Amino acid sequence: MQRMVVFIYQKDSWPNFTWETEGIVNLLSEARNLQGRLIGKMELLGFDLRNEALLDTLTLDVIKTSEIEGEILNPDQVRSSIARRLGMEIAGSVDSDRNVDEVVEMMLDATQNCFKPLSPDRLFDWHAALFPTIRSGMHKITVADWRKDTIGPMQVISGAMGKEKVHFQAPDSDLVDNEMLLFLDWFNNYEKIDLVIKAAIAHLWFVTIHPFEDGNGRITRALSDMILAQSDKSNQRFYSMSAQIRQERKGYYEILEKTQKGNLDITEWIKWFLQCLINALRSTDSILKQVLFKADFWNRHSKTILNERQRNLINKLLDGFEGKLTSSKWAKIAKCSKDTAIRDINDLINKNILQKAAGGRSTNYELMILIPD
Repeated sequence: MQRMVVFIYQKDSWPNFTWETEGIVNLLSEARNLQGRLIGKMELLGFDLRNEALLDTLTLDVIKTSEIEGEILNPDQVRSSIARRLGMEIAGSVDSDRNVDEVVEMMLDATQNCFKPLSPDRLFDWHAALFPTIRSGMHKITVADWRKDTIGPMQVISGAMGKEKVHFQAPDSDLVDNEMLLFLDWFNNYEKIDLVIKAAIAHLWFVTIHPFEDGNGRITRALSDMILAQSDKSNQRFYSMSAQIRQERKGYYEILEKTQKGNLDITEWIKWFLQCLINALRSTDSILKQVLFKADFWNRHSKTILNERQRNLINKLLDGFEGKLTSSKWAKIAKCSKDTAIRDINDLINKNILQKAAGGRSTNYELMILIPD
């Protein structure tokens, strides 16, 4: 009986991907141009500003790659964890949870050590970092090893029970070992294509094999970052593909499903990936504006007398404080009494740094100068 071919990995020519160069050349040229311009901009910045931009980008990347999977990480913990691992001193550093440190460790290994070979053991270390309790939610899972499919095939599904829709079914677990040998040999040794195109192919290929019981999406995005770092010839990251994929999540899942149920001509997938990369590179301008604004603010207030609590809270506002800053929140964050918080705030109002944003019971405060969009 002839098997029914549904997914690309079931094709006889798998994994010999093809694409139309004419369909992607303009997008690739634009992406490469933007990469070069961004690196040029960053080289013009001083060491401290470049580190600030690096820290902002890596923080965004770690937060968003987890957010795509429905896991919300504390931004202050992520930022502090990254700073510690990169040897940076930052104001308002906080302790970070183990799960935050482990995700940060994986993402930094992918980018800071982007030129080191990829091996099963390295991938297993990443996987163990994502699941330090050997559980995904309430469920115990196989960690630091390829999936076993002990309870049935690995499927991506949606819909209510009894009306499930199967978007994708991964290769059987007994095929994974050989599939990963092929993938890793290609990943480490194939040099005949542009690295940006290689990042697009690696992303699709790895997520199609789906070698782990959970965490495949985050590891896939780390691998994309790893090759993009190689393409930049730098382990310093100033743009976030994960943040852009988070913004374009619906389109991302749609093009993945279409490609995985299509043929081995992956032109449309590569075009989508390149456009997403272009959008990520363009959005970096907002990070750069934020960094420059923050530097300018502290230059203007270099002689202003401020206590440590005030400096920490101002930095939080400059970094994009979520919600409204009230005296109660100030007291909680600064770990001081409400009376002390009010004195701190009034002092900053008198120094034309803060202003009231609303009155009465809803009194909250904002910086006198708005942060640029």
